Amino acid sequence: MLKVFLKSIIVFQFFLVISAEIYFKEEFLDDGKWEDRWIQSKHPGKEWGKFVLTHGKFFGDTEISKGIQTSEDARFYGLSTKFQPFSNKDKPVIFQFTVKHEQNIDCGGGYVKIFNCDLDPEDMHGETPYLVMFGPDICGPGTKKVHVIFNYKGKNLLINKEIRCKDDIYTHVYTLIVKPDNTYVVKIDNEKVESGELEKDWDFLPPKKIKDPEAKKPEDWDDNPKIEDPHDSKPEDWDQPEYIPDPDATQPEDWDDEMDGEWEPPQITNPAFKGEWKPRLLDNPNYKGAWIHPEIDNPEYVADPNLYKHNEICAVGFDLWQVKSGTIFDNVLITDDEAEAEKHARDTWGAIKESEKKAKEQQDEEERKAAESKADEGEEDDNNLEDTVDETGDSKEEADKHDEL
Repeated sequence: MLKVFLKSIIVFQFFLVISAEIYFKEEFLDDGKWEDRWIQSKHPGKEWGKFVLTHGKFFGDTEISKGIQTSEDARFYGLSTKFQPFSNKDKPVIFQFTVKHEQNIDCGGGYVKIFNCDLDPEDMHGETPYLVMFGPDICGPGTKKVHVIFNYKGKNLLINKEIRCKDDIYTHVYTLIVKPDNTYVVKIDNEKVESGELEKDWDFLPPKKIKDPEAKKPEDWDDNPKIEDPHDSKPEDWDQPEYIPDPDATQPEDWDDEMDGEWEPPQITNPAFKGEWKPRLLDNPNYKGAWIHPEIDNPEYVADPNLYKHNEICAVGFDLWQVKSGTIFDNVLITDDEAEAEKHARDTWGAIKESEKKAKEQQDEEERKAAESKADEGEEDDNNLEDTVDETGDSKEEADKHDEL
């Protein structure tokens, strides 16, 4: 019995392995060939920047860290590639990639777009319809978020939540999981940062309930919790001026009425001033509470169990604007298996994250030492210049003495 059970587990695990599909994977490991797979947009009217293959100024591994980098400031970037089309019907789909803003980006996108087969790569631009847009976007201190945008029936829908992105200079992996039960998960560096239901977190559908257009608050509905005491009256001494002449002020001795006019003491705040009188408040005996507008089923609401589904996923692209270039994109993965995505993240980002930080620290230390060395050389040059001046001065004094002789 135990053997049968263990055999069943093995068969089940084997089934899981062979059932997992990788629809697209790009790690940019084959130096020049990636340019044959990825197509630069030629859409007119844009100043297109160029992607270059590099592991960056500091890196964790010469090969694993290698990706495509934006190389020109203040440019649009348009690069995409197609793959064998597939549908995510009845199964999850995971979109994953790494981003490294080693230039300490000030304003620019770091996201990918997913397309169907209608995409013309050479004409891709900002208005080109897409299925999903996912990834970080940074612009100044106010915008540091992860975009998760779905296109539904021709409309681009932004998530109703704020997901903060990483804003440092190191490599990070972004993962979006869309499940056939109409739920989603967003991960950064293999850690969940947001999740929920598609219908609740995006405006895919009209609301299920709406306020009853026929319902109105009754005219006698009293929603004031307090009322003024009808028996309260203003005290006779209540009304006092806000300002009064300063009783301690005296007319200056040199005051001339003919020259300076009639003297008047300065005004001060009246300590007896009480402001506007209002009757005290009492609990309202007729208070019924806040009136709540009754709701009814929205006749325009129609449930859609296939919010998650795309009949044809066929292409991925980078459609960006960057003020300051230097972002490296890498390790693009589209699969139906979350475990495979986690493993790929560990094998790529996970394999270099610590060594990348050490490389940056070493680079900073070398730059610090170089700056100190340059400063020391500058001081030596200044000292040598002073010695030259002194020697020149001594020679001049000797010459002057010789002339006197």
